[in-house]
Amino acid sequence: MQLLTLALLAAWPLAALATEQSVDADTGLATWQTETAGIQVRLTQISPDQARGFYQARGFAPEAAERYATECVFMTVVRNIGSTPIRHRLADWRYESVGQPPRAIRSKTQWERLWKHLDVPEAARIAFTWAQFPATQTFAPGDWNQGMTSYSVPRGGAFTLRFVWRADGKRHSGKLEQVRCADENA
Repeated sequence: MQLLTLALLAAWPLAALATEQSVDADTGLATWQTETAGIQVRLTQISPDQARGFYQARGFAPEAAERYATECVFMTVVRNIGSTPIRHRLADWRYESVGQPPRAIRSKTQWERLWKHLDVPEAARIAFTWAQFPATQTFAPGDWNQGMTSYSVPRGGAFTLRFVWRADGKRHSGKLEQVRCADENA
């Protein structure tokens, strides 16, 4: 019995890092979620048509909306499920596809330069900025936020997201594994 208890205790931290996946029966879109060390991170696929429609409805020309829709887009939710404040910086997050080096998520500033180059109207650029996941944020216990993140991964391609946050003066990290981009026909 002691051996079983020790084995379960040794495996428990690994279970806390496991990526859970679910699929919405109505849309067919998938969600990946993990909870570890006081943080919950969830990515839900946004289909290319959803991305196109969302931004065209906010004033993007079809060509500019298509530029965003070619990315692998997710609704990203972060929740503080712990008892102390946590702080994230999106600039510290990395994603990795098989055979590719880790890459940073494209920042709002980088997108803004592209939107200006493509003559996206200012009101549409503001709507874009507000819909993206915050670049930095401090979450009190129970706080959460959501917004879009995008990844330069081909349709149907998989990647691992490595996310980073600070709590109690320490740097923490976790990952979501085998996250898959929505197919064009999702």
